[in-house]
Formats: sequence, C-alpha cells, structure tokens
Amino acid sequence: MNRVSGRSLLQGWDAIFGCVYILTATGSRGGQDAMNSFTKAERIALKRHPTLNENWVQSLIAADPTILGLGELVLRDRERIQPKAGMLDLLLQNPETKRRYEVEIQLGATDETHIIRTIEYWDIERKLYPQYDHCAVLIAEDITSRFLNVVALFNGSIPLIALQMQALKVGDHTTLIFTKVMDELSRGLVDEDEDAESMGEIKETGQPAASG
Repeated sequence: MNRVSGRSLLQGWDAIFGCVYILTATGSRGGQDAMNSFTKAERIALKRHPTLNENWVQSLIAADPTILGLGELVLRDRERIQPKAGMLDLLLQNPETKRRYEVEIQLGATDETHIIRTIEYWDIERKLYPQYDHCAVLIAEDITSRFLNVVALFNGSIPLIALQMQALKVGDHTTLIFTKVMDELSRGLVDEDEDAESMGEIKETGQPAASG
C-alpha cells in the first residue's frame, strides 16, 4: 500500500469477493494504522431480515434517488397506484431531460412475476404520459444469469435497466450497493445505419452506391 499523507478515507468494493473495506490512515504510520482499522463487511439477506424490508429500501431510494447510480434523479411518486395492476414502487425523473424511470424492487431473487410487473408498469406509464421518455428499472438482490438472459430478450424493444442490490453491514453501519448488471440497449440513428451500409458498399465495389 502506498504511503498516505494526512488523514484520508479509502473505501472500495471488491467485485470478485463481494466485500467492502474501509481503511483509515494518519500521517507517516500509514499501513499499520490502516490494517488496525480494517472493518470487514457482512452481507445482509434482506428477504429474511426482520426490520430491513422493502419499505426500508424504498425509503432510502426515495430520500436520495442518486444512490442507484442512474444520474441526478428526483422522486416523482411512491407506491403509485396503477389502473387494474397494483402499485408501482417508485417513479423517478431526471429534472433536466424529463425522462421518467419506473422502478420495481424485489427482495431476494428476481422471478417471472417481478419481470412482468416491471414491464407492465412501464407500459402503463408510457401510455398515460406519452410526452415523456420512459425507462423500466428492475431491482433485486439476486439476478441469475437465466433471468438476465430472459430480460435481455426484451431489451431490444423495451428500455430496461437491471440493478443488483446488496445490503452490507460495516461495523455499526448498514449500506446498500447497486450494481448495474444490464443497461438499456442504445439504438443507432437511421442516418448512421445508412451511412454504415454505404461505406460497406464502397469497400466491396470501390465505388459509392448509386442514388435512386
């Protein structure tokens, strides 16, 4: 570890081992002080926790939507009633672009009903408010490769983001980490596609494509 001058807080997440570490160092003592203040994180299974439930997760995101890592979002609504379809957990919005995010949370592993709810609420909101751009956001503690593959099938036609959520206890503190495991598919513009086709024809024939 490099020497640290002054007092600093070093915080990181080891994606391979799934652990969080917090190290503090003061002055020239450096490494030894850092090792003495090492705190190992404990992963918390929210689905089985007596008090850290979905309402707790909703409250944290509602208080500060930026913890999702999707930009400077603000809360528009919480547990929003959907016509004949239950309640949307959270409706977030980017105040600059006005884009809206329909967020569905599930403790434990995602399943078919979670995916269907997320897409259904996104579809309802975009039809009710077509003046806005909409994006579905699926959050779960465990998103298996099987369901990730299923969700990816919709991503060509539905703007969909999948976030894996981890609750961690570090000393006396509890924190949430959101990792984007699937981003929405960005589509190219029609002109870009036509330009690409034209360039392909030029490479094959050595001549630009004839215009109609």
